Amino acid sequence: MWKIRSVLISAPAIILATIVMGSISLACSLRDKTGVSQHRVAQMWARMLLACGFLRCRPTGLEKLDPSRSYVLVSNHASYMDTPAIMGTVPLEFRFFAKKGLFSIPFLGWHLRHAGHLPVVRDDPRASIRSMTEGAKLIRERGVSVLLFPEGGRSEVQIRPFKEGAAYMAIKAGVPVVPIGLVGTRSALPMHSGIIRPTAVELIVGDPIETSGMTLHDRGRLTLELQTRIAAMIGETVMPEEPA
Repeated sequence: MWKIRSVLISAPAIILATIVMGSISLACSLRDKTGVSQHRVAQMWARMLLACGFLRCRPTGLEKLDPSRSYVLVSNHASYMDTPAIMGTVPLEFRFFAKKGLFSIPFLGWHLRHAGHLPVVRDDPRASIRSMTEGAKLIRERGVSVLLFPEGGRSEVQIRPFKEGAAYMAIKAGVPVVPIGLVGTRSALPMHSGIIRPTAVELIVGDPIETSGMTLHDRGRLTLELQTRIAAMIGETVMPEEPA
């Protein structure tokens, strides 16, 4: 009965919260072109979504993050609830990469565009490099952090092999890259499901990896290090590479 009640409450509440907070974010963008106010609105929206879905997020390792520094945050990606879990828990101002199609969704897309988040086009290497270069420029010029899910999509069972964009951007910007492991979001909102299940979610922040002294030739090694660390943090194995 509790689970049925939570489902009936969470879906309309999440839709309402998205409409309301998206409208507030749009209003903030009229006077704040930096994205700071929109980020604060997004943090409140994320916490609302976690509360509406009856998700309890337990963070560990947040003390490893220095609010005065910029980072490239890298996380595994198992659910649409990953972004709210990170947004509502990690005490940094950051922007993130989202599928280009999300920018056309009313309210959500308006917020993404006006808050300064970056669109990413899958299966287009040139467009991806342009996006990563733009992200590195954003970090250097604005002093904010950036969040990426380097698997390139959600995983159903195992971690997908990481793409090199996060390592490329961290090295290009000269900032540390931080591995983040999420456990429980896949159970909260599995792929191909629209039902959020009350779940305890763990958010584990690993030790930042400094990129000073690295060159772009090191991006493959750094990507593998991130993939290995996150897999160990969440207790999953990495899916084998698909043959070319």
